[in-house]
Amino acid sequence: MKKIFTYSILAVMATVLFTSCVKDRVYHNDNAYWLSQERGDVIYSNNSCGYYVVETNYGYTIIRNLDGLRTYDGDVLYGDFGAYGSRNFYNYTVDLITRGTVVEYDLSYNEALDAIDYYCPLFKSSGATIRQSTNAAKKVQRNAVPAKQ
Repeated sequence: MKKIFTYSILAVMATVLFTSCVKDRVYHNDNAYWLSQERGDVIYSNNSCGYYVVETNYGYTIIRNLDGLRTYDGDVLYGDFGAYGSRNFYNYTVDLITRGTVVEYDLSYNEALDAIDYYCPLFKSSGATIRQSTNAAKKVQRNAVPAKQ
């Protein structure tokens, strides 16, 4: 009888322990915050590659998808595209927050072609191209923040 009681108590404790260990990512969608960030248009995305190319006013950015949510050609993203590292981006097209890592930023069109070919080796062999916008030659230089002395 003691064994049944002991095992039932252990089973209840294990059930409580394993069901309470849940990580829930809750984001409060504050559109005013996201729309004040830098805007970018996704100009290349492929199902077989975890990277996509975003065109901003400062050039092209290569982002590695981290959360498995697909970002498609033509999606509009808001976020910080001007520095390396992992961060959240707001996908305005589908009203969703996605996570990614900026691996290259402020690239020219040809540099973006070379970078996506490096990160996605099947890019050239599949005959894919990056869509080039009409204002691709009119990119603005990003202001560098002076070092504190």
